[in-house]
Amino acid sequence: MKLKEIYLDQQEHIEKTLNSLKKDFITIRSGAVAASILDNIKVDYYGTLTSLNQVATVIVSDATTINISPWEKNILKYIERAILEANIGVNPNNNGESIQLYFPPMTSEQRTENAKQAKVMGDKSKISIRNIRKDANDKIKKLEKTKEITEDESKKAHNEVQKITDTAVSDIEVLVKTKESELLKI
Repeated sequence: MKLKEIYLDQQEHIEKTLNSLKKDFITIRSGAVAASILDNIKVDYYGTLTSLNQVATVIVSDATTINISPWEKNILKYIERAILEANIGVNPNNNGESIQLYFPPMTSEQRTENAKQAKVMGDKSKISIRNIRKDANDKIKKLEKTKEITEDESKKAHNEVQKITDTAVSDIEVLVKTKESELLKI
């Protein structure tokens, strides 16, 4: 039946949105530094934008230091440039062999700012969820207009789409609250 396909399509898009939000949250620094803060950094590797972890070994030395050892020394300057452009809050230290990133301990202002950033990411995800709902509702209206479903079936379908949307928004709120508490915990 067409309606089941609409619900499945909506669920699939919602899952992608939630996974994207989780990936975005990984890039926000909480207490100790994590290598995942570099996940979105792409390096110009022989004309191709390549993930940093595919051209170098990334090691977290301690709670505030990341060491990046490229597999080819000639790409050090490209890695350095990519880190600077990514604006992750530290300047790379290039010693000719590797790059060290020294992250200062986080202040309460930084933690609060990162919590706000997580909330903004959550709000953007909610907007995506509402757009997914709109697409599903438009498909249902089209089915009703072409007389493939009755008016009652249409109303039930709109209610089901809203239930799926409400669940997704609630999931996002839980993810944001969890991330905020993680960020604000010292």
